[in-house]
Amino acid sequence: MDEVWKAVGALGAVLHRDRIRAVADAFERLAGVKEFERARAAFGPNVDAALVERLRASWATAPRVTAAEISAAFKAVAEVASHSDADVGIELVWTGPSTGLIPTRRTEQVLLEVIESAARDLFLVSYVFYKAASVVAALNDAVRLGVQVKLLLESSAQEGGAVRGDSAGALSEAVPGAIIYVWEPAERKHDGDAPSASVHAKCAVADHKLAFITSANLTSAALERNMELGLLIRGGTVPDRLQSHLEALVTTRIITRWVG
Repeated sequence: MDEVWKAVGALGAVLHRDRIRAVADAFERLAGVKEFERARAAFGPNVDAALVERLRASWATAPRVTAAEISAAFKAVAEVASHSDADVGIELVWTGPSTGLIPTRRTEQVLLEVIESAARDLFLVSYVFYKAASVVAALNDAVRLGVQVKLLLESSAQEGGAVRGDSAGALSEAVPGAIIYVWEPAERKHDGDAPSASVHAKCAVADHKLAFITSANLTSAALERNMELGLLIRGGTVPDRLQSHLEALVTTRIITRWVG
C-alpha cells in the first residue's frame, strides 16, 4: 500500500497543480484499478509514462485502496503545490558596471546555479553559442549525472538561419550528450533569401522549478563583459509554464532536433 502513496507523490512532484487536480477528478470517477485506463489521459501528453505505470502497477497489488482514496491523495498534493507556488522568489541578475548601491548577482553565476540545480531536465535557449567554457563544463557535468540537457539555438545561415558560423555544431562538439534543437526553417516566414524571424529568446529552466530569463547569449562576452540584465525566478508557475512551452515546441515540431 505504501508504494501507491509513493507513486502518487512522485507524480505530484512533476505535475502542475492544475494537472494534479484534473487527475484527482478523473480518479474520483473510477470504480477501481480495472478502470485505470479511463484516467490515463488526465496525466497529460508530456508526463513520464513510467511514473504513471508505477502508480497503476502498485495499485494493482493493493486493490483494497479505493479510487476515492487515491483521488483524495492527489487533491492533497495539489493543495501543497498551491502553497508552494505562493512562495516565489525573484532575484535581479546583472553583468556589467556596478554602482555598489544595489546588490545584484552576475549572469554567469546564476546560469551555472540553474544548470547545477537540475536533477532531471534542463532546457536552455540562446541565439548563439561561442566558447563559454564554464557553461560547457557545467553542461557536461549535468549530462554525466543523468540530466536530460536540451538547447535551442538559432541555426546557421547555411541551414536557413541567421547566424554566421555553426553554433549548433560547435555546441554539439563541446557537449556531445546534449540534445540540440533549431527552429524549423519551414515554420518561418522569409523575405527573399533571408529569414524574417530568428531565435532571439535567452533563458534557462531546470526541472520546471527554477527559471532564468536573461538578455545574455551563451557566449563568453555576454557572461563576462557585456551589460546584461535578467531575472531568476524560483518557484511559482512561471518556470513550469516556460519549460512546458519549450517542450510543446518540440512536440509540435515547431523546433526540431539538429542533426548536423
